[in-house]
Amino acid sequence: MKIALISPSKNHLQEMSRVLEAHSHTVVLFDGGKSKMRQVAEQEQPDLMVVDGMCCDPNELALVEYVTTHHPKVAVILLCATQTPEFLINSMRAGVREVLPSPATPAALEAAVNRMAAKLLGLHGATAGKVLAFMPCKGGSGATFLATNLGFQLAETSSVLLIDLNLQFGDALSFVSDGKPASTVADVAHDISRLDASFLVASTVKVAPNFSILAAPEDMSKAMEVKAEHVDAILALAVTLYDFVLLDIDRNLNTLAIRALDRAHRIYPVLQAGLPSIRNASKLLAVFKSLGYPATKTELIVNRFEKTSEISISDMRRSLGSVALLTIPDSYKEVNNSINRGVPLVEISRTNPVAKGLADLALALAPRQDQNSSFFARLFRKA
Repeated sequence: MKIALISPSKNHLQEMSRVLEAHSHTVVLFDGGKSKMRQVAEQEQPDLMVVDGMCCDPNELALVEYVTTHHPKVAVILLCATQTPEFLINSMRAGVREVLPSPATPAALEAAVNRMAAKLLGLHGATAGKVLAFMPCKGGSGATFLATNLGFQLAETSSVLLIDLNLQFGDALSFVSDGKPASTVADVAHDISRLDASFLVASTVKVAPNFSILAAPEDMSKAMEVKAEHVDAILALAVTLYDFVLLDIDRNLNTLAIRALDRAHRIYPVLQAGLPSIRNASKLLAVFKSLGYPATKTELIVNRFEKTSEISISDMRRSLGSVALLTIPDSYKEVNNSINRGVPLVEISRTNPVAKGLADLALALAPRQDQNSSFFARLFRKA
């Protein structure tokens, strides 16, 4: 485990370093105070940061909260000469894992670091969930319908969370449920310092036993409060709790969207067999290439495809290159019925060709013989 030690006392640094290096940890030392936390987190990216020299001033915890919010993979232990119950509570709220006396005894430091190592080993040993991003190449392409309905079908064998990142006009929840969100992406972002498994799960709407949705804010003004680092922190936690995390993203490639796409294992731009959609798809592919995404990360979905269409799959391949193409057939009447009722299509007609196409995709993503354990089993195992 890589551990960064920060202390204004060179003696404390040397003593802690001897204890930790004796247990084969990689230790980097920083002579100074808590103001170095941000720099150390960004440049060293340690697994654990031990910060000595804290006092009971609540204002100092703002420095800690910045690190725990923007670098959720970095665990923080504070060493404080004097401790009050209020400071301990506020430290935990800021995301601190443990608070020890300063200077810490070798036994206390060793025990605390061992606890952190055990937690990290359990987290890294678990299989992280896959992030699948859906975005329309043109308005009305059907990306939200496909994302929500695929999520519902994946949930038959896997645990699934869909995050609605169409922050200003998102309505993914209404496609498969008449439930009302008690919390949204904006609410989680606002209280990002509280982010843990229980908080994230409680902020979602459960559509089915293994399918939950974190809704977009209903108040458009709150969408502006959601930042890229908030989405990054939410995704970092979500993949430890769910087998699949689906993202419904709008067409605007801003910093937030790109941060989400960076985390995606697979991106599914959704288009229809028309020239405007194909042109936009070509632009998206060019952007993905400039971002350094491998070609295998993207699979285009041609929605509402008809074999009699004037533009064939061969025509699209000539225009778009060797990118993977998946087709979903047209079934306007039943799909429209599903959307208007807020009921997953598979519950209206499992034999519908669109439902069958999504079932095939779900099976390819989560083969039945490799079924993952249930969401609750994973949640309690990883807690």
